[in-house]
Amino acid sequence: MNKISLFTICLSFALLFTQDTYSYKLQSSRELGRDEAKNQNIIVRCTTDTGSLSNETCQLRRFANCKVASNGKKNCSGWKPWHDIRNPGAEFGDWRGAADACCRRKGLR
Repeated sequence: MNKISLFTICLSFALLFTQDTYSYKLQSSRELGRDEAKNQNIIVRCTTDTGSLSNETCQLRRFANCKVASNGKKNCSGWKPWHDIRNPGAEFGDWRGAADACCRRKGLR
């Protein structure tokens, strides 16, 4: 067995065992409001163990990070972390992590 084919086999096994087993389908994404009332909403549908789409959804949201300036106006810059609307205690840096955690909590992928 030459070095290239051995490398290819090792790489194939590494990719097989490091793939993320969780998946979901983005159903909708919206950004609402402006200025001090900005928020983003995402709804994902979880998948079952067999890979088919479930009826279960996860609703995720994040709000704009707003501060009041000295002149009384609100300045919004940046976003607060994502959270699951039905389980707002946990915060996530990106919506994919929030969707993954929400679907796993429901026993789905």
